Amino acid sequence: MREWQDSLDRFDKKKATQITVDDNEFVDIETLSNYFVLDMKYATEDNFLKKAVYSCAKCYVRGVVAKALIKANKDFMKKGYRIKLFDCYRPYSVQKKMWKIFPNPGYVADPKGGSIHNKGAAVDITLTDLQGNQLDMGTAFDHFGKEAHHSYKELSDEVIANRKLLREIMEKHGFSIIRTEWWHYNFKNKKFKISDFRWKCD
Repeated sequence: MREWQDSLDRFDKKKATQITVDDNEFVDIETLSNYFVLDMKYATEDNFLKKAVYSCAKCYVRGVVAKALIKANKDFMKKGYRIKLFDCYRPYSVQKKMWKIFPNPGYVADPKGGSIHNKGAAVDITLTDLQGNQLDMGTAFDHFGKEAHHSYKELSDEVIANRKLLREIMEKHGFSIIRTEWWHYNFKNKKFKISDFRWKCD
């Protein structure tokens, strides 16, 4: 734990003068911090669509969202955890593709109105320990059922505590929940427009 804290302190001092990203531009979170765990589900077939809809696994968000995520992750790391990212910015064309595969407005935003993901201001996340072991949140990511709802309480004390920790720190840094998904967080600033920016793959 002390080794991680020393590393984080050095990272903070070095990055403090380097994070000059414009709040409105899209940024690859890995160019700003290597302390996140990435498991970009929609770049694989390991998702409810059973199909990869991203060309490669990248996590882009707006600059202001990236900065807030880094601050939240710092708080988690002080407690012995890290953020694992399942989904970040989602191009509008991908939203339309997902809707075509699974046209259920309860779980996939109708492209007519778009999604906060399409604006680069939403993330789907969980927590791991510092070694990358995922915390128990009671359900898998993208579980379509009442067990994933924030109001659902028929869970173990451990799961309730894990969800509470995730929510409290994310809300502290300007994110809000949606009722049906413990993993989904919207950044408070929703003035961004829907985008179809497509990132380059290596």
